[in-house]
Amino acid sequence: MLKTKDSAASRDIRPRDARDRLIVGLDLPDLAAARAMVETLEDAVTFYKIGMELVFAGGLDLIEPLRAEGKRVFLDMKLLDIDNTVAGGITNLARLGATLTTVHAYPKAMRAAAAARGEADLGLLAVTVLTSMDDTDLTEAGYAEGAAELVRRRAAQARASGIDGIVCSPLEAEAMRALLGPDMLIVTPGVRPKSAASDDQKRVMTPADALRAGADYLVVARPVVKAADPKASAQAIVDEIEANC
Repeated sequence: MLKTKDSAASRDIRPRDARDRLIVGLDLPDLAAARAMVETLEDAVTFYKIGMELVFAGGLDLIEPLRAEGKRVFLDMKLLDIDNTVAGGITNLARLGATLTTVHAYPKAMRAAAAARGEADLGLLAVTVLTSMDDTDLTEAGYAEGAAELVRRRAAQARASGIDGIVCSPLEAEAMRALLGPDMLIVTPGVRPKSAASDDQKRVMTPADALRAGADYLVVARPVVKAADPKASAQAIVDEIEANC
C-alpha cells in the first residue's frame, strides 16, 4: 500500500474522533437553509457535505465560514470530463479549503485528478457506483457486470491511480476493506438509521453495520436535515458511532 504524499496516510483527511465520522449532507435548496441547519446542529456535527444542489445555490461560499468554525467540508463534485478539464477543476478545488472531494472512478479522470492535486492536502475519493443504483439500473445503463463486481474493479483502479479512498455502498464496504487494506478511506452514503426510510437509496445499511463493515466515514443527509429535530437525529447517529467504533 502506498504511503507517500499521495495517500490518505499522509494527509489530514482521516476521522479525528468518533463524532468526525458522521458527515451530514447539506442537501438543501439554498444557502440560507444550509446556514440555518448548521446553526441548528451546533456542536453535534463537525463535518459537512456540500453537493451539487447546494453548490448551484452558492454553496461554495459556505466553505470558509465552516472552516472558520473548526468544521470540515466534503465538497462532493463527482468530477468527470476530459483529462485537462478534470485537472483544472482539481487545481481550483484544492484552493478552496475542503478536506475531501470526489471524482467518478474512471481511470483517466482519476489519474488526471491525482496528478493535478500534487502536494495539496485535498483528499480525493473515487465514486464507484451510486447507492441509488442496483444491478438492474446498471444493466439499463449498459454495464455487463453487477454492482459488487463493478465496485471491486473501480476500487482497484482507484488504488492504482493514487486516489485516497472510495465512495461505495456500505454493502460493499467489507469486501472493499479486504481489497484495499487499512490505508485507503472508505466513505459510505446510503446509511440509514433503523427508524429512517430508505428514500431513493437502494443499497443501504445502518450506521453500526456500516462501521463494522469497515467504513471510515458515514454520509447522512435526509435522516438528519429533514428530521423534526435535526440535532437530536445527528446526536443519535453519533452515539451509535461512538458505541461501535
